[in-house]
Amino acid sequence: MMTALLSASLICLTVHAAPVPVILDTDIGDDIDDTWALCMLLGSPEVDLRLIVTASDDTPTKTRLLAKILERVGRTEVPIGIGKKTSDNKIHQTAWLGDYQLDQYKGVVHQDGVQALIDAVNASKERVTLCVIGPQTNLAEALRRDPAIAQRARVASMAGSVHIGYNGKQGRDPEWNVFKDIPAARAVFAAPWEITLAPLDTCGTLILKGERYAQVSESTAKRAAAVIENYTQWANRKNYPPNESSVLFDTEAAYLAFSESFLEIETVKLSIDDKGNTVPDDKDRPVRCALQWKDRDAFEKTLIRALTAP
Repeated sequence: MMTALLSASLICLTVHAAPVPVILDTDIGDDIDDTWALCMLLGSPEVDLRLIVTASDDTPTKTRLLAKILERVGRTEVPIGIGKKTSDNKIHQTAWLGDYQLDQYKGVVHQDGVQALIDAVNASKERVTLCVIGPQTNLAEALRRDPAIAQRARVASMAGSVHIGYNGKQGRDPEWNVFKDIPAARAVFAAPWEITLAPLDTCGTLILKGERYAQVSESTAKRAAAVIENYTQWANRKNYPPNESSVLFDTEAAYLAFSESFLEIETVKLSIDDKGNTVPDDKDRPVRCALQWKDRDAFEKTLIRALTAP
């Protein structure tokens, strides 16, 4: 009897485990996978999304896009912040964004998203997970302003290529989020926080096809609808088959923000070379890398459920 009660208690504790505090740093508006990853996090009860900050290039416009998506899915309680602007490059979801302006948004908008990130990390009683799915420009700036945040946070990032490159090819490639801002990536690697990467080795072939894509594209759930509306009007949509997603790189990092159950994690000492390659090097810092899948099928089902659940 006592054994049964203890087992029931353990099950209860597992089911009701506190959500993981997460801050999302995203270059949403470039590749469409950020939109999928955002809506995955919004549909994951394992996550307590404390803040979302836009990253790289035209961050004010990206924040307008982010605000419209959050309004569309009914999640305007999540604070958002404008990250460090690095260019006026146009986003690729302009058609869906339309003339939506930030003054239409009813939620909290931080004009200095980097400072909002620092403040949110320091205000948390628990260690925060920084889910980084774009170039690491904002994190480098946050470290410059307050290096101590590395003691209070961990990083789960879509970044790098250890042994396998784009489209599953053997041999590493300079991965975009690293290549776009190599000094920032090096600064993040140099900080003493735990880093877990979703590299191209495992995320570089993540595509929903056929029936699984249809489960999302035909869903009436708000998150799924927002994803598919944006994907349909994305500037690069014509480059992909009608019954498939594009490569959903960032969804793996979103998953790693709250769980690692479906992936094999290996600690590899990595350096970043001048071309943006993440190179195994025994002299450099240890990084936790998701190098193989344990259960990709279960991951895809988790992604679909997060997007399509009521």
